[in-house]
Amino acid sequence: MKLAIVVPISPFEDSKVVEDSIEHVKSLGADKVVYVIDKNGEKDDRVEIAKKMGVEVVERKDRRGKRAGAINDAVKFLSDFKPEFVLIMDVDTRIDEKTIWNCISALLKDQNAYIASAKRYIYNAKNLVSETIEAEYRFLNFLLSKSAFKQFNGLIGVLRYEILREGLNEKAMTEDADFATRMHAKGFKAILVEGKVFEQAPMSWKDFYSQRKRWYFGGLQLWRYRKEMKKAEKIVRISWLSALTLTYFPIIFLPFLPISIPLILAYYRKISKLKVFFALIIHIFVLQASAISALLDYIRRKEVEWNAIKRA
Repeated sequence: MKLAIVVPISPFEDSKVVEDSIEHVKSLGADKVVYVIDKNGEKDDRVEIAKKMGVEVVERKDRRGKRAGAINDAVKFLSDFKPEFVLIMDVDTRIDEKTIWNCISALLKDQNAYIASAKRYIYNAKNLVSETIEAEYRFLNFLLSKSAFKQFNGLIGVLRYEILREGLNEKAMTEDADFATRMHAKGFKAILVEGKVFEQAPMSWKDFYSQRKRWYFGGLQLWRYRKEMKKAEKIVRISWLSALTLTYFPIIFLPFLPISIPLILAYYRKISKLKVFFALIIHIFVLQASAISALLDYIRRKEVEWNAIKRA
């Protein structure tokens, strides 16, 4: 049983962020580690840094297919190695070996599963924006545990290599949701396991708006699979349709926000953290604005920009 780890690196990530990622990934004990680096110019030193730190590198001089293209190139790079499983991570992903093993065990037990992953948590809750997203993630984790259509952001988790060889859609704005939809339409499923996957949240409302606008735009592209999804189980189809409709009207959840007050107090145990409740109101309006903007761009066939997000 062989495990490979793939980490796509965009041109926006600086050298220190890449170094921190490699130090963490190397500690996970995978059989092979591949970093796919989209170069940001001739003076880009990240490729040499990665090689010196002992990981294999796929160097890309263009951004063909962006993240989807980078993962596809990594899958081709692994064709001789032929791992059974591939753990996809982002540069800011932090995960432990126990969670990885739980994912592999789940896939070994269920041959009908294409991916296994765990709940998401924020580890850079350093200001009001990131703290608010941390609170949002706790609600999203609850929904993820109940949904029949499970879509893990970024496809961050352990996937079967043979299924991953089918390739990610390089024209999709959200390649993770696109791949998840195609797999569910074919009758495969995603498994949520015990464990934690940590990642960084946007630290400004501007970055948050840009990120969610891209997510909303990618969700609109998924309607192309409505015929294929008719083959999926009814409960999966309902969950998929809910994700592509209700999430575009976050404003309807505004009257239910007061329910979060006792939950915030119980989690933080500080009265001062009630500021998160008021920030959640802003959060909903930013989400609604990004959903409307994405819809307008989609109607006008205007592609959404993929912007860099500031790291902690």
